[in-house]
Amino acid sequence: MGNAFFVGACWRGRARCASSCARSSRAATTTRSRREQRGLRFEARVEGDALLWSPYGEEIAARSDGAYRHEPLWYRNFVYDEERERGLDHVEDLASPGEFSWELRKGSAHLLLGRGSESFQQLREREGERRKGLPTPLDRAADAYIVRRGRGETIVAGYPWFTDWGRDTFIALRGLGLAAGRKGRRAGSSGSGARRLRGNAPQSLPDAGDQPEFNSVDASLWFVVAAAPYVASEPEVGAAVQAILEGYRRGTRHGIRMDGDGLLACGEPGVQLTWMDAKVGDWVVTPRTGKPVEVQALWLNALAVGGAAWRDDLARGLDSFEARFWNGSHLRDVVDPAEESFRPNQILAVGGLPLPLLTGERARQIVDAVEERLLTPLGLRSLSPDDPSYVGRYRGGVRERDGAYHQGTAWPWLLGPFVEAWVRVRGSTARVKAEARKRFL
Repeated sequence: MGNAFFVGACWRGRARCASSCARSSRAATTTRSRREQRGLRFEARVEGDALLWSPYGEEIAARSDGAYRHEPLWYRNFVYDEERERGLDHVEDLASPGEFSWELRKGSAHLLLGRGSESFQQLREREGERRKGLPTPLDRAADAYIVRRGRGETIVAGYPWFTDWGRDTFIALRGLGLAAGRKGRRAGSSGSGARRLRGNAPQSLPDAGDQPEFNSVDASLWFVVAAAPYVASEPEVGAAVQAILEGYRRGTRHGIRMDGDGLLACGEPGVQLTWMDAKVGDWVVTPRTGKPVEVQALWLNALAVGGAAWRDDLARGLDSFEARFWNGSHLRDVVDPAEESFRPNQILAVGGLPLPLLTGERARQIVDAVEERLLTPLGLRSLSPDDPSYVGRYRGGVRERDGAYHQGTAWPWLLGPFVEAWVRVRGSTARVKAEARKRFL
């Protein structure tokens, strides 16, 4: 069975209990609300122990130990209060083909919706076997983001409506794959990504018939870092890495190119290329045109993965990086032109990537400054609170929320690089790691 939804209930009281469900349905994979459609088919048919519908042509099967009453109807003008507060489409019509009901004198009720012919027991047993390989709640939660795409696998950027995005997929790949002990499965994800590359990784990974979007400077570089363990053993991955590095050195979309100082320049008006990519209409909230600090950390790490052919470029870039970005107490967020906003991106020059660009006292100063000005219990702030552009609340309509997205909002994904940097500058001893675990986790 592909996608499936299972509900089980158990009644432990002495009195009888009645229950009903399955009164409405919607497509939860879209950000757009739907209105009543005449083409939707409510007709149901029985096949063996299954009740089958084909509302939009694709068949849905239900198996239940309850009673079904066929009573098609539309729930019109259903309002989503949270979406209304966010300034989004918030009114929808919901279709219901009928109602399942149970009298729980036998103590339990089951409903299985999906595709295929598996029974409750078969599905439960298969899910039990799957979970044996996921020993902790965190493992099980992480596994929910790994999904099939065609013949391979990919990583979903977020639920409920994000699909797979290049940057998010490759950032998560090392944690969901290597750190979780799934190297074999994740090799398939890297190979699947490699087949999509032509010297530049897309930020939006398209479904069949759609065009990819390449508004990212760092997705390709995150791919190289994530693919490093497979370069020697998988020729396709190694070739993709070399193609990316060659493309960036030569120059590619949106002004992405290696400059004479060995650093990576990027950007053009109206295009957001880094992970701080909020855009409302024509307003790019944090354009960061020039040479963003974390892009340099990724670029120089990618050159290290590239091997001997890139050794001279790597050495030149490392020399330039410290000279260009160090401002006396921490790192600039962007150079050429210089941007002095104090942001968390600099932490990737010390932690979160295999090759740290700074060590010693300067690295310690960076970590201490980030801890003092940006650290929260839930992540690193995207902008220092003492900046005039700081927005301390993520709320309001689309423009207000996107305007706050990278202007103060705290991001949990940056905690990993921060903690690794914190441990590195203290010597990476067992005692330091234990202290970090107690303090931050």
